[in-house]
Amino acid sequence: MLGCAGKSDVFSGPPTATLPAHGVVVTGSGSSSMLVVQMSERKLLILFGSQTGTAQDAAERISREAKRRHFCCRVEALDNYSVANLITETLVVFVCATTGQGDPPDNMMNFWRFIFRKNLPPSSLCQMDYAVLGLGDSSYPKFNFVAKKLHKRLLQLGGSPLLPVALGDDQHDLGPDAVIDPWLLDLWEKVLALYPLPPGLGVLSPDVLLPPRYALHFLDENADDGDQPQQEAARDTPSELRPFAALMVCNQRVTAESHFQDVRLIEFDITGSGMEYSAGDVVMIQPRNSPEDVQQFCQLLRLDPDRRFVLKPSEPDMALPAHLPQPCTIRHLVTHYLDISCVPRRSFFELLSYLSPDELEQEKLQEFSSAQGQEELYSYCNRPRRTTLEALWDFPHTTCVIPPAYLLDLIPRIRPRAFSIASSLLAHPNRIQILMAVVQYKTRLSKPRRGLCSTWLASLRPQHGDVWVPLWVKKGGMKFPAKPDTPMIMIGPGTGVAPFRAAVQERVAQGRKGNCLFFGCRQKSKDFYCQAEWEELVKKGFLTLFTAFSRDQEDKVYVQHRIRENKGLLWDLLSRDNAHIYVAGNAKEMPAGVAEALKTVFHLEGGLSTSEAEEYLAALERSHRFQSETWS
Repeated sequence: MLGCAGKSDVFSGPPTATLPAHGVVVTGSGSSSMLVVQMSERKLLILFGSQTGTAQDAAERISREAKRRHFCCRVEALDNYSVANLITETLVVFVCATTGQGDPPDNMMNFWRFIFRKNLPPSSLCQMDYAVLGLGDSSYPKFNFVAKKLHKRLLQLGGSPLLPVALGDDQHDLGPDAVIDPWLLDLWEKVLALYPLPPGLGVLSPDVLLPPRYALHFLDENADDGDQPQQEAARDTPSELRPFAALMVCNQRVTAESHFQDVRLIEFDITGSGMEYSAGDVVMIQPRNSPEDVQQFCQLLRLDPDRRFVLKPSEPDMALPAHLPQPCTIRHLVTHYLDISCVPRRSFFELLSYLSPDELEQEKLQEFSSAQGQEELYSYCNRPRRTTLEALWDFPHTTCVIPPAYLLDLIPRIRPRAFSIASSLLAHPNRIQILMAVVQYKTRLSKPRRGLCSTWLASLRPQHGDVWVPLWVKKGGMKFPAKPDTPMIMIGPGTGVAPFRAAVQERVAQGRKGNCLFFGCRQKSKDFYCQAEWEELVKKGFLTLFTAFSRDQEDKVYVQHRIRENKGLLWDLLSRDNAHIYVAGNAKEMPAGVAEALKTVFHLEGGLSTSEAEEYLAALERSHRFQSETWS
């Protein structure tokens, strides 16, 4: 059995609320249970668009609060919801992240296209009360663009907003919760005014633990799997639900051994996958936890990693996690699904506080999950980038009594990571190459912080035997010119050069010239990625190359300096030859510096005033002649 040694599978903690299938809420424990009839008309739909999981976490928090107020509540990703049914919904909360340059997350793309169809009648949603919570990052120019635009569109279609759109900001010291906390207080006040609690019912006490979303039914060690459906080998195009197991054929370090950063050129064989891609597309890779971390986690929670279970949803309309096999082992769950290396969110500490049998630990957990304790939580968790596994170490009395059924509520699933494809199928048939920096940095914690996916990929040794990596391809945000004679100005310092390597390889294979690349790194001798390849293309007349090695001289030189130095060439390419400009790389300071350098070019070479230069750059962006892809 899987709890603390000597304990039964029955969890004896705070009173729990169970939510049976027919709209009944049972609260309390033992013989003092109380039966409450749930009003069928008090329904709340929560739809989320999430890229990294923050919006999903917020949506699930709203759902928990709704259940405490006796709402029949459903949470779905926007693209999993049948959007045609929206006209029948009366109360909806939308939680939407904004990605990249003002784009919707992957799991709301289809909804986004539908909701902006011009033929939708202006009264389509006249029966709907709604609220929109946006999650974004104010360091990006199109901060919370998706939430703002969705709020406006729902209003156009006749929806009645309960509140102004909320704009959560990752840049705030307390993260998006600084906005979410007060917004939720206002939301419930408005919602309960419209949909009052049934007579005799109050909001469920914070002391009551809500049931887990799934029950884990452990299988007898000797039991046969029976007729469990086996996942057949799919011949469909690989996707998140059915990734392709690609053979890693090369894992080469491309920075000098003495360089502080380990950057890899990694190559995968995708023969037989049916996958195709173009320059600008990305490959999604599903990482896994290290065997050491998995072992530690199982020891901490006193779990048998080889124990098998099947999942059962606690509510009839709740789907099972699509990424887990049935039956499943604890080892598979922890290795492939539970993100034990992520920085835990507030909801993690809130649930732990319910489960804790230790007074001191519970007190600290309650502080971390309270609105007043968010600065303390930020200092404990976010600032040092403490992992979920490390946090569990700090609460040993609580960790060892976590009921396995709550693991999927407690810890989010491992998200796939996106990498710009750094190769062209025309140059490398049946291959995908990526240029990957291995993420490692120091905080005040003694152990260095490491990126889950990059550390895992860097550890793989294809020269020692076959190594398989689950992956799939998706369209990228960057679109390169269809016309073969269109010149391209590419600005890609560091690993930002990856999509431009794919584009240059593609254009060279098609005999296209007019390729102008600005590349920057620290030192020519240590991190000049693909140097021999670029220099060969320059010799053959396929590439014009400008380099900026920031640390090879006393004064730092960046790509924006090279842009200003070559202002005449750039203005000619833009004004005379209709060139397209592309920028890729770190979002911190480079994109703003490049934009300022380009406006200087427009001013000095084109004779444009400051405001005209601003407008010229904006016009290039509107016509897709200026595109950027940046990441933090």
